[in-house]
Amino acid sequence: MNDRLILTISVLGGTGKEGQALAYRWAKAGYHVILGSRSAERAADAAAALNERLGKDLVRGMANDQAAAECDIAVLTVPYAAHRQTLEALKDRLRGKVLVDVTVPLVPPKVSTVQMPSAGSATQEAQQILGAETKVVAAFQNVSHEHLSEDHPLACDVLVCGDSQEARDQVLQLVEAAGLLGWDAGPAQNAVVVEGLTSVLIGINKRYRLRGAGIRILGERTSE
Repeated sequence: MNDRLILTISVLGGTGKEGQALAYRWAKAGYHVILGSRSAERAADAAAALNERLGKDLVRGMANDQAAAECDIAVLTVPYAAHRQTLEALKDRLRGKVLVDVTVPLVPPKVSTVQMPSAGSATQEAQQILGAETKVVAAFQNVSHEHLSEDHPLACDVLVCGDSQEARDQVLQLVEAAGLLGWDAGPAQNAVVVEGLTSVLIGINKRYRLRGAGIRILGERTSE
């Protein structure tokens, strides 16, 4: 088994639809997966449901703080309203690790209008809260859980932003393992565009009655 496949991924706030869908795909790909939640009982129930679907006991459920402590890479899938509070509570547990921030700063009821925080993006806000010892990377903001939860290849690309090249490379491997095509989209400040696209896509879904609109990068890669 490839070394990357024995990493432990903790999906924090992972009992929501996006978190469970990502956890399912990574467990299928061979990673050790932990679902984290404010409620250990709720996390255990969600993990049991995923294991039933997988046909194997591949996912564990536990409280967010324990999940953050036991992982190699953490993935944050909480609503923006819980973003700061969750990060502040887990700061010590996440020190020295890579955090994949999937959060989009949606502000109901105008979720189809781009509304970015003062830090510039949720990703930059997370980096400010956690400090330089934690490497924060933005990814998966533009992929609907409706597609992630299904067993078919996804015609949707993932833009990956962060200030650490090494961390971006690690997250691009997670994107590939989830069955998607990832693109290195540069430093964390570019996450303002990636996160803002989600509101644009939500508006497109509503106006054109689409199901989970996503993005594709067109063009032909050339060898250097």
